[in-house]
Amino acid sequence: MVHVTFITPAGIATTLDGDVGQSVMDIGKRAGVENIIGECGGSAACATCHVHVDPAWIDRVGPPSADEWDMLDFAHGKRADSRLSCQIRLRAALDGLIVHTPERQG
Repeated sequence: MVHVTFITPAGIATTLDGDVGQSVMDIGKRAGVENIIGECGGSAACATCHVHVDPAWIDRVGPPSADEWDMLDFAHGKRADSRLSCQIRLRAALDGLIVHTPERQG
């Protein structure tokens, strides 16, 4: 199991467990995390699963692909730490990952 903590703009933290290979979006959406919508089902064709990766985790998560970065243009509040949570696949090295949900999506 890989643990991921989602932090809302109000500072509410929810830690969830996921399996290696699942996306951050999958576990957040399944648990009803605020503002993890995932309208496209995880195909990186929308920006409704936008998250901000906690600074301590940026290097381990890695940068978005060029296509993902372009799709993030549709996200509200795109920043250097922005990622589509559907594109972050869980792996052992991400155990303890922290992501912040935006105030709203796209």
